[in-house]
Amino acid sequence: MKTNERFKKLMSFEAVDRQPVVEWAPYWDKTVDRWHQEGLSADLTEPSEIRRHFELDRYLQLNIFPRGPMCPHPKSHGGKIIEDEKDYEEIKPHLYPEEAFSKEMLEQWAKEQQQGDAVIWFTLEGFFWYPRVLLGIEGHMYAFFDKPELMKRMNQDLVEFHLRVLDEICSICVADFMSFAEDMSYNHGPMLSKSTFDEFLLPYYTQIVPELKKRGIIPFVDSDGDVTNLISWLKEVGIEGIFPLERMAGVDVAKIRKDYPEFKMFGGFDKTIMHLGEEAMRKEFERLMPVMKQGGYMVSVDHQTPPDVSLSQYRVFVNLLKEYCKKAAE
Repeated sequence: MKTNERFKKLMSFEAVDRQPVVEWAPYWDKTVDRWHQEGLSADLTEPSEIRRHFELDRYLQLNIFPRGPMCPHPKSHGGKIIEDEKDYEEIKPHLYPEEAFSKEMLEQWAKEQQQGDAVIWFTLEGFFWYPRVLLGIEGHMYAFFDKPELMKRMNQDLVEFHLRVLDEICSICVADFMSFAEDMSYNHGPMLSKSTFDEFLLPYYTQIVPELKKRGIIPFVDSDGDVTNLISWLKEVGIEGIFPLERMAGVDVAKIRKDYPEFKMFGGFDKTIMHLGEEAMRKEFERLMPVMKQGGYMVSVDHQTPPDVSLSQYRVFVNLLKEYCKKAAE
């Protein structure tokens, strides 16, 4: 079974020859630095090259950024780029770039996809994520109350940018799935209320999600933290899946599957036990196996592989991942 076909069948809850063998997130630079010291070739730096080295399936992610190269940067992590509508007007020439991605690169990826050897997905900044980038973490939270019209204006501009980019991507190939980068939950649940979600995010999701589905692209949301209560909100706007299902935040993939049987998922493997060795990793795979066998779920690390995982430990993880991805299809 080809890579592309396997993904489509799994996400349709159909039988597969084995589950996809995937590390969805880019490798943490500190992790790669450690692995280089432990014998990984120094030539292997790009995530796609490292995945190929470990013989993982070919999943190619196209990141779309609504900020051009000349857009100002915050002075610190989580800091603000703008404070008010005047600032937004000033930086707007540096937002929503005409060339949002490399068409040449996507054309090359499309050839692999057409041959069935690659799954293509793209990521758009979501309607919680994007205003936070511009206004800063603290400013964003206040803006729901102090600058509601600015928030809505920015998100309407964003959705129009997304719709244009979607047409451009689909003129080259139809991605197998996509994700909205959001990170709108923490370890106790969503960082906003349902009424706030309905006012500030729902109107924009309902403009783009139908367009994605019309093209056969599965829409996922990428949110860290405990996403359990968030899922019902996402379903209302047509989102079909979620990741990375962080175990440390209390996410239970079995509970999600029980409550939302048709909802798609990937991730879920507790990254914090990877350094503990084979026995601990086997136990984690066994915890996830019942849901793996049901389909609609692609097991993977629940975020980036942390730097406390040695190269030899990661090799053990990859071997176990391949083993259990076969078992899940039996």
